[in-house]
Amino acid sequence: MLEKLPESIGHALINQRAGMENVLYNELFRQRTTARLELTSRAFVFNGRLEVRFTADGEGLSPPLSWQGVPRQAESLALIVEDADSPTPHPLVHAIVVGLPARSDSLEEGALQSPDHEGAHLKTGQNSFFQHAWLPPDPPRGHGEHRYVFQAYALRSGGSFSESPGRREFISAILDRAIAVGCLIGTYERSERVHSDQGNTETEADAAGLLVPPEVSTA
Repeated sequence: MLEKLPESIGHALINQRAGMENVLYNELFRQRTTARLELTSRAFVFNGRLEVRFTADGEGLSPPLSWQGVPRQAESLALIVEDADSPTPHPLVHAIVVGLPARSDSLEEGALQSPDHEGAHLKTGQNSFFQHAWLPPDPPRGHGEHRYVFQAYALRSGGSFSESPGRREFISAILDRAIAVGCLIGTYERSERVHSDQGNTETEADAAGLLVPPEVSTA
């Protein structure tokens, strides 16, 4: 896991980041306009710091999520969580969930399987460590703050996902079938700097590197 890298390696890689421009949310909006969902969490605000219990430094639980504004024509919902600041060519995938009912509106804390938690037996795809589970954030020490981009997609009818969808298959389906999207960013950094668990109340998408704001579409 990345938390085991020496701090000197984290410092050496400080400028090597996947980039917000490579997150699926932004890739979708470069191709076409899409309606928006409102994606929120009672555990953190937009651009707010994730509490330790959701990370590899704590219990490793998946955080609670809620959404609204799903179009009536949606057939299902799908989620992906990407680390925009991982020192990798593409964002590191921390979770993929597919086949959520279109009328669902939330996931409870710990709903995703993780190393020490069974979860709610959702249909999950492969994270970047080839696990069908929530990969708790574990940024390298000395690498600075990482942005974890939680994305919810409402999908029109179409082909089914495989039994083990990875990032490539997920992206292909989203670019073809997404009719609405919501985005929420949580941050985490390993450092001695004191953070507030309340996070930053900043809600400007341009400050987070998003192409469009994360509010519900009024169209």
